[in-house]
Amino acid sequence: MSFVRALKRRVRDAMLPVAFAALCGYFAWHSQHGDFGLEARERKLGDIALARAALTRAEAERDAMERRVAGLRGDRIDRDQLDERARTLLNLVGRDELVIPYEHGRRLFQ
Repeated sequence: MSFVRALKRRVRDAMLPVAFAALCGYFAWHSQHGDFGLEARERKLGDIALARAALTRAEAERDAMERRVAGLRGDRIDRDQLDERARTLLNLVGRDELVIPYEHGRRLFQ
């Protein structure tokens, strides 16, 4: 009987430290692998870097378009150049016109 009592006492005495260790392990695991853990933070930082790169590309494209539009304003361009530029950008031609395609690297203008 004393062996059983000693075993029960040791189990009862060990319950609190084991529960505390399990709780610490739970929080430690989730701080690394959870939805707001270190791994999720690294993924989010990578997503932010990709989004910033996409933003930079979009801003560069917008600036290029604004420069193109600015070149079409005012008295800087005559009607023939405006017509040619509009046809190229909009990819439209008249019924009686001939289209000569260029290779991608050899286009007249971008």
